[in-house]
Amino acid sequence: MSASSAHEILVLYYSRNGHVRTLAEHIADGIERVPGARARLRTVPPVSPVTEVAAPPVPTSGSPYCELKDLEECIGLALGSPTRFGNMAAPMKHFLDGTVAQWLSGALIGKPACVFTSTGSLHGGQESTLLSMMLPLMHHGMVMVGIPYSETDLLATAGGGTPYGASTVAGVDNTRAVSTEQARLAVALGKRLAQTALKLQRPL
Repeated sequence: MSASSAHEILVLYYSRNGHVRTLAEHIADGIERVPGARARLRTVPPVSPVTEVAAPPVPTSGSPYCELKDLEECIGLALGSPTRFGNMAAPMKHFLDGTVAQWLSGALIGKPACVFTSTGSLHGGQESTLLSMMLPLMHHGMVMVGIPYSETDLLATAGGGTPYGASTVAGVDNTRAVSTEQARLAVALGKRLAQTALKLQRPL
């Protein structure tokens, strides 16, 4: 299968300090290691507390902003956000709140999805944030994909990485880099998502 005809998987993230974006890039790497799969990297604009202020229609750098058609066109979804008090960040929640039409049409039913996050501290809400992102995806009828313990980095990492999804600990000053173990787990999650998505594309 040529690159142009490969099935695309949406890697949708919100990142303020670059750690979630780095995980997104590792997940995209994992996706593209699977023959027949390609990653489509997208982000969401910040939410302004001042209603008169609008984000530019095109980001000044990084991935393009996600459109609802990206959800419909792709065969799977990797969703990432930093934690905000144990929950996903407001910009990602705001985007998901706007997917009612896709929910009504069932556009995402049966597609696989995974989640990933970054926290400031080891016990800063990694798992609760991952679970919070799963909830709207399950309402959409998506099939959740996690990281099995056959990925031995789950047993070795002293920071991020959970069976619920990839994660990293940025530190309270956001200076800790994504570790080798965390990066490998993100790549493994991307591969597993792509493999699952392609299997679900096959006729029964």
